[in-house]
Amino acid sequence: MKDVILGLAGVGRIGVMHANNIAALNEVLNPQGIRVRLRLTDVAEEHARTVASGLGAEFLPSVQALLASGLDGLVIATGTGTHPELIKAGVDAGIPVFCEKPVALNVADALPVLDYIRDRNGVVQIGHQRRFDAGYLEARRAYQAGELGWIHSLRAVTCDMTPPPVEFLASSGGLFRDCSVHDFDILRWLTGREIVEVYAKGSNNGDPAIGEAGDVDTALALVTFDDGTVGTVSATRYNGAGHDVRLEIQGSRGSLMVGLDDKTAMASAEAGIAFPAGKPHLTFAERFETAYRSEMEAFVELILGRRENPCTPEDAVAASRVADAAQESLATGAPVKVTVSVGS
Repeated sequence: MKDVILGLAGVGRIGVMHANNIAALNEVLNPQGIRVRLRLTDVAEEHARTVASGLGAEFLPSVQALLASGLDGLVIATGTGTHPELIKAGVDAGIPVFCEKPVALNVADALPVLDYIRDRNGVVQIGHQRRFDAGYLEARRAYQAGELGWIHSLRAVTCDMTPPPVEFLASSGGLFRDCSVHDFDILRWLTGREIVEVYAKGSNNGDPAIGEAGDVDTALALVTFDDGTVGTVSATRYNGAGHDVRLEIQGSRGSLMVGLDDKTAMASAEAGIAFPAGKPHLTFAERFETAYRSEMEAFVELILGRRENPCTPEDAVAASRVADAAQESLATGAPVKVTVSVGS
């Protein structure tokens, strides 16, 4: 049995989810002769010890202690502002790193991190979990196989049922950077094309504190790709019907919708239509439960040299460039060109 030791920094909401998924990996990997062991840390020591105890993991008092313990890979699930230094620490330790998106609070802060990784031949996977979702994978396959023809319209939707705490939103960088960046990433990944211009508008009709924190609760971006194709990316924090993530792809030969199933958070206004039959997802963790598990399995495969990096830091920064442009357009009320640099 080969041991793969993963260190997890941060056991907040998403960190706990990753911890559980890492622990569950043994069900899949043990039959392959691989055993995953988890060590974790968090500044909230009592909480972290409780999480570790519940999973049979080992608690360590700091990231430094975690790295010094001898890891095969580091998983970063701390606040965005800590990502650059933790990525660098993992790279300096000579181990592959998985980091939740984004690389940094903005592109300007992320670029030196990209240079640092490249200069040291680091291996860093960024957490854009939609690349592992079955629906998005099928849509990409169908498009690449020519089954949809050429795309004339794309419509991406991400709707939270309820907003996260205002304290989080105040440091999130804005709705496009925090939420829609997943859509910007998946649009690039699916089409293989760059978004070159964004025009955004937003509104606040929910909690006034969101506006006071400098954010909006609902926004729409019109995006233009480098071949002239247009699409829309919309997001909201207040979708009472449930957590709703969809992508509509319309082409010259066919159309597909990702996220259209019995848990779709929408009802038909037409008579006699009972679809959807199930209860909608309430959170992003429910919507992408399987994708998050597959993402962490892919990280172990990356550590073992069994696969290429499924989401590079350059990929993530390219999506963040679009998000930054969208936030700028939202602030200025004018379309913003997206700078596309070589290698990102």
